[in-house]
Amino acid sequence: MDILDAFDRAMREFDSRVHQVAPDQWGSDTPCTDWSVRDLVNHVTAEHLWAPELFAGKTLAEVGDRFDGDVLGDNPVRTWERAAEESRAAFHADGALDRAVHTSAGLTPAPEYAWQMISDLTVHAWDLARGIGADDGVDPGLAQAVYDAMSPHVASWQGYGIFAPPVPVPDDAPVQDRLVGLLGRRP
Repeated sequence: MDILDAFDRAMREFDSRVHQVAPDQWGSDTPCTDWSVRDLVNHVTAEHLWAPELFAGKTLAEVGDRFDGDVLGDNPVRTWERAAEESRAAFHADGALDRAVHTSAGLTPAPEYAWQMISDLTVHAWDLARGIGADDGVDPGLAQAVYDAMSPHVASWQGYGIFAPPVPVPDDAPVQDRLVGLLGRRP
């Protein structure tokens, strides 16, 4: 799967769940320990507010703490929509994937950063669906692409608090179950 196609599919998966959040669900629990629906959407929104800054060549220090805390304000859905639109434009800009961007891991090739964002969108679409009681099925082709991209790296991430330890899932389980299990969730 082409990286921008995967990005767009993952963005649609998460976006569709954000648009299904009922007004009384923002405080609901999610599979992410200690995160409510609002916390989860805030996390993903903040990540996408960072993207245009990073693609513009800014360092973490230059961006500073402007995306810390509650970035959603009074209109979480609209704030998400704006962040998603600007992030998508940054990823799709000519030559964007030929660059390197500053991340907490140092200067990172843009395709690697893109897969991190794709993974984040995909697994958090599942988390959000679970939190609001919506259909948690994600595009099977996207789930396979994310599983293939992430599985070689999961062991090296343990201990950094990025994901909970993998949850055992049968090898013949659907790819979505293997993906969420790999990333520390119980399917």
